[in-house]
Amino acid sequence: MRAADDGGVDAEPDAALLATAERLLRQSGGGGLRALVQLKGGRNNRVFRLDRGEGPPLALKSYFSDPGDPRDRLTAEWSFIGYAWRRGVRAIPEPLAIEKSANAALYSFVQGSKPAADGIGGDEIDAAADFVAAVNAPPRDPAALGPGSEACFSVAQHLATVERRVERLAALDAEAPRRAEAERFIRARLGPIWKGVRGAILATAAREGIDTDSILADASCCLSPSDFGFHNALYRDGAGRRALTFLDFEYAGRDDPAKLVCDFFCQPETPAPLAYFERFLARLADGLALGLRDQARCRLLLEAYRVKWACIILNEFLPVGAARRAFADPDDRSVRCAAQLRKAEAMLTKIDFNERR
Repeated sequence: MRAADDGGVDAEPDAALLATAERLLRQSGGGGLRALVQLKGGRNNRVFRLDRGEGPPLALKSYFSDPGDPRDRLTAEWSFIGYAWRRGVRAIPEPLAIEKSANAALYSFVQGSKPAADGIGGDEIDAAADFVAAVNAPPRDPAALGPGSEACFSVAQHLATVERRVERLAALDAEAPRRAEAERFIRARLGPIWKGVRGAILATAAREGIDTDSILADASCCLSPSDFGFHNALYRDGAGRRALTFLDFEYAGRDDPAKLVCDFFCQPETPAPLAYFERFLARLADGLALGLRDQARCRLLLEAYRVKWACIILNEFLPVGAARRAFADPDDRSVRCAAQLRKAEAMLTKIDFNERR
């Protein structure tokens, strides 16, 4: 699923994982296992390049699981990719085999390069919007999949989701490096900013006659890839600049397009330039037949999602978040904590509630 230019990790896969790889290969009719190399870059799960005796390499994905985080990443991703593939969408890896008992799946391997943050332009923005539109092409069926992770179907639900994220940061891991620094940041910066953003959203909604408790009609929902952005995309080798493949759908499902749009412009790793906000929204609105109210909701909630992403960035300071990162990447936690604090501060500095009004 990941590109070869991510490089490999010098770690031997355990016997259980090798056995899983061999079973999945047999399911897919893919030949014999020659090597299994873990790839760098996974944030929540482990991804391996599976080399076989004959044919191109495949991608084996081993999904994180923890009692403290009950989300079924394997089922969410497999269901979304399978749905999109059956509808003819090819800007994704092909799903080949799944073994739920091992929390693993096998996909085609995408060879390519990651978009650079300073290289995102109109072609990439249009390709991303067109991908979402293709997944949701007529006959559109938002009910085909269950709700995505943290799915929201009203303005009130969006605000409650961010509120929960902020409240969760009141209980940082006692063993986290720089815990005191993180606590000060949350108390002095993140908490007050969230209070101001939430109040401004409610005031704007009241002024514009938006019922924050109104539940979206099915026609206003979409099948969302979730955690969608250029951090989860590759230029396919030899296929041209706009030939992007999109990856990692562990949180996918039915959701509000406003959440997709806001996440797309808030994710910090390879950010979509805000200058393209209206272009992306207009192209998505055309592809999904979104009304003016739906588009207004995207603008209304953008700054709330900046706060949400600051909270996500700080997951390194939470016990489950740290365990998930360590599962995917065992590098020094103190280094990760320091970096995440800087990123969270950078996210908050972008907040200007009047920006999208």
